[in-house]
Amino acid sequence: MPYNNLIYLLVVILILATRGVPEEPQFSGLVTLLLLGVKTALFFGLCHHHFRRRPPVEASAYFGTEQRLALMAILNFAVDVYLLDIQYYFTTIPGTAALPTLIPYAGVALFLSYLMLVWNRGRPVYNLIFQADHPPRAFLTSNLKFNLVILLPWLMITLVADLLRLTPLEPVKQLLASAWGEPLLILIFFSLLLLVFPWLATRLWGCRPLPPGPLRHRLEQLLRRHRVKFREIMLWPLFEGRLLTAGVMGLSRHFRYLLITPGLLRKVNEEELEAVVAHEIGHVKHRHLPLYLLFFLGFALFAHLISLPLLVLFLETDLLALIMAVSDQSPAAIIGLLGTIALIILLIVYFRFLFGYFMRNFERQADLYALTAMGHAAPLIQVFEKIAGPGGRIRDLPSWHHFSLGQRINFLAACEDNPRLIKKHHRKVRLSLVLFLLLLGGGVAALWQMPDELATERAQIRLAETIVMEKLRTEPESPEWQQHLGDLRYFQGQYRAAIAAYQQALELDPERPEALNNLAWLLLTAEDPAVHDYPRALKLAQRAAELAPRAHVLDTLATAWWLNGRRDKAVAAAEAALDADPDNGEYYRQQLEKFRQQELPQQQGNKP
Repeated sequence: MPYNNLIYLLVVILILATRGVPEEPQFSGLVTLLLLGVKTALFFGLCHHHFRRRPPVEASAYFGTEQRLALMAILNFAVDVYLLDIQYYFTTIPGTAALPTLIPYAGVALFLSYLMLVWNRGRPVYNLIFQADHPPRAFLTSNLKFNLVILLPWLMITLVADLLRLTPLEPVKQLLASAWGEPLLILIFFSLLLLVFPWLATRLWGCRPLPPGPLRHRLEQLLRRHRVKFREIMLWPLFEGRLLTAGVMGLSRHFRYLLITPGLLRKVNEEELEAVVAHEIGHVKHRHLPLYLLFFLGFALFAHLISLPLLVLFLETDLLALIMAVSDQSPAAIIGLLGTIALIILLIVYFRFLFGYFMRNFERQADLYALTAMGHAAPLIQVFEKIAGPGGRIRDLPSWHHFSLGQRINFLAACEDNPRLIKKHHRKVRLSLVLFLLLLGGGVAALWQMPDELATERAQIRLAETIVMEKLRTEPESPEWQQHLGDLRYFQGQYRAAIAAYQQALELDPERPEALNNLAWLLLTAEDPAVHDYPRALKLAQRAAELAPRAHVLDTLATAWWLNGRRDKAVAAAEAALDADPDNGEYYRQQLEKFRQQELPQQQGNKP
């Protein structure tokens, strides 16, 4: 359950991060509210149908139903974000102008409300299958607390990022203004958060220290024998403490906690409890917790590594234009949606398969540590059988992050009979880690060598071209988009296509100063001399200056006079450009000095 919820919440955060806040919603507030209400009622009915009309009767069926409904909740939430533009309405929440991070907070709260519908409908079935008696409020509260702990790092980091932007401290402002300032501060805060996060999580869960007594003394002796230190051994009241589980949290021994649910203490004897604790010690000894962090950082690296190539690949096709024509959505919205889908696919593949592979084998390593520590497999196997419940109802329940209890039991028994399997498994994990580190190192090297500027420029040009061509398809008589097409072709070095586009714009609007100016500049300065036409460029520049005597237009006119052999006219136009835009005086002064001092070029006039 916790790892599935982690993936669900990561998907929700990705949806919120890649969509952004639209300038205008597609529907009015009343229509949006009505659609939201109808959609939520349908989702509630779906939950009721799965848990009440056709209730699952086995643990595997229950978790499968819960997982399907959680995925439906994500789809439901995606509709809110992409079709109902729910984030636009979240901007009306007080304080969002100063703290924009409140907008995604509201989005996550909306998604959690959908999950609460799932939990509420599923609680009676859960109680029946697992022979529990969780009351509604406690069941929902336990689920919410569990998910809030998963969200806690993201909640705190995004809040700190917003608060840093509001700081009145000048040194902090200067640091944030630098290219590396904000990432550095966030990294420092993240490092501190990693240390104190276990303390915060145990407080949020309501954990309390295991009381002094023979049991605590026995566990402390076990920890000392294995030379592992914990800040505290805590009772973990997850789902009112009825779950049979234990866990370890914390990278540093000063902030590391051993968590044990009261339900586990009631179900197992002291030797079996020692086997469970030895399993958790195994996680510490094999450094699984820092490796988990490495895998999360690896996902961030791979996501960044493939994002730009995927964008370029997508823009190289006609898919964007096709979707724009069919959906009437902005390119930014379409790219955001498709980018989200790509990242979600990467996230699922990465965590379910790569990360899941290591998690399953790390758990097996911890089992083997308990086998070695206890000297035989019986205590841990007995714990697994008790967790499986009467009749072994979840003994063979599949999981992407754990081998099933039956598989773990069989493997422990096989390793007890043949200890060479233990070394073989550790060797397998080490080799797998080496391969992953090589892959990660290759990703870092590729990111370091990637020509970001070239790839970004290529993507921007292709995006601009797609937008312009789609606009021309829907607005063929628009001189503005013909002019933009000319600008794009000029930037691409396709001078004759640019001239044709500018001429089309001027046929539609002969008095368009920017089209006159840009065509004149092309005829004067294009890298291909075959398209130069100085006399025509002069006429175009003169007309543009009459219509809009702005600095860059006057600069084009000055260049036209200069290339047509009229120094006096060029100097006069350059002086007017300097007067019109003193903020860019350095460039215009250089132009003026050039026209005054340099020898006139030999007049040319090749026509395209």
